[in-house]
Amino acid sequence: MDRPVEDFCLIETLRYEPENGFVRLRLHLARLQRSARRLGFPAPKNALAKLEEAVANASTPLRVRLTLDPNGQADVTTAPFSALPPETIWRVRIAATRLDSADKLLRVKTTRRAVYEEARAEYRPDEADEVLLLNEKSEVCEGTITSVFVEDGPDTLRTPPISSGLLAGVLRTELICQRKARVGRIRLDDLKDRPLYVGNSLRGLIRAQLLWN
Repeated sequence: MDRPVEDFCLIETLRYEPENGFVRLRLHLARLQRSARRLGFPAPKNALAKLEEAVANASTPLRVRLTLDPNGQADVTTAPFSALPPETIWRVRIAATRLDSADKLLRVKTTRRAVYEEARAEYRPDEADEVLLLNEKSEVCEGTITSVFVEDGPDTLRTPPISSGLLAGVLRTELICQRKARVGRIRLDDLKDRPLYVGNSLRGLIRAQLLWN
């Protein structure tokens, strides 16, 4: 995959729990390896060691941010993490900003986040907890920091295909592998009468309420 002229890094954001270690660690490292290979970055050989070093003395849950630069150098930062209460419902809105389904960089998680920041800036924090983006075909793609899911039958969720122009989220991958979610295109009309969820590996699956603009 060709990279634009400007530099950027790959990102993985993980949750660390002292009792259980890193949540979905295998999937995060697999995505990092796959993304590095696609972009021509050197293999992230020291990523796991950097992660373990960063949490060596941790006694409380952490948000852990791993970055990999174009030279293959990994860097890890941590911050305290508090889980959302189980009854949490996020208010979500639709952005006017659109994604380009032909942009293959949308399929990997990088520091190139201008389009997501632009979408998030369309609403004040008190107006929306998350903002959903559509592509040029008006298909639902993803949130600024989450994957999107709609209820698609008993015990099954539907999530948009990567070809719509979106990130292969780690939580999304896990739910598909567990056959708790299937891939299928989602349009705005699908959001009118189906339970909606958003989620990522850090926070898990979150019930959402769409507020129509």
